[in-house]
Amino acid sequence: MLLLTNLDWDHDQAALNALADRAAAAGNAYPLRLALRPNTGVQTGLDLDGDGRIGGAGDAQGWGRFAGQGGMALLSALPLAGAPTDLTTLLWRDLPGARLPPDLAPEAAAIQRLSTTGHWIVPLATGYSPFALLAYHATPPVFDGPEDRNGRRNHDETALWLRLLDGDLPAAPQDGRFVVLGTANLDPFDGEGQREAIAALLADPRLQDPAPRGNHTRPQEPGQSGDPALDTALFDGPGGLRTEIIVPSADLTVTASGVLWPPDGDPLAAILATASRHRPVWVDLDLP
Repeated sequence: MLLLTNLDWDHDQAALNALADRAAAAGNAYPLRLALRPNTGVQTGLDLDGDGRIGGAGDAQGWGRFAGQGGMALLSALPLAGAPTDLTTLLWRDLPGARLPPDLAPEAAAIQRLSTTGHWIVPLATGYSPFALLAYHATPPVFDGPEDRNGRRNHDETALWLRLLDGDLPAAPQDGRFVVLGTANLDPFDGEGQREAIAALLADPRLQDPAPRGNHTRPQEPGQSGDPALDTALFDGPGGLRTEIIVPSADLTVTASGVLWPPDGDPLAAILATASRHRPVWVDLDLP
């Protein structure tokens, strides 16, 4: 199973199919190719960013210059075990305990969705049932003002999974084996952001954190307290941060995990650095 983030969405999945076909030609076949429409670039008709105009990237449900920019996709060798549950249209105000910005206008609150990109519950057919992937891509908790709109939204995009597990959402809580995975866009220790939700998720007894580690040799940045081996992304300002997570339920067996972070000098390191600030994260599970 492979979750891709920041992959532009198109109606006919041309981009995803082209990528999956290349993978298949290299010997990695993924028959299941899933890309649900994201919130990125979907216009609200309101001036959400306060620049006096409508129709801009900051006026969309999730930041985007066009509908589908920077979407999310799943490739899997396992077939679906049922229809995915798409929580992408859940209104932010409808999340129990939502940390809405104090200056969010009523007309904006009435239409503003929580998901920047999307929140999916994807049931997959394995040797046992049920098993599901809980996938998402949260907004970075920066690029806002003193109202901390993005910091609040980032917190709540992770908090959604805790509310789901507690049975506080219309969607059914997860009573089988599952994995929460995606771009949380928030380091549990370093950088900006409201950390309560990510800390609670990683420490929840219903889950286990494999803490995937990379093999790079970068030292800890000044002012940081987190283990740099856990970093999954490297930024010009804050430095290395753990922004991606793969968190299986406690009843799954983890056999290995890691972050694909080749050392300097490895040809693959230059390729990955050119492709993205983020590095691939992997976890091996025993699925009988």
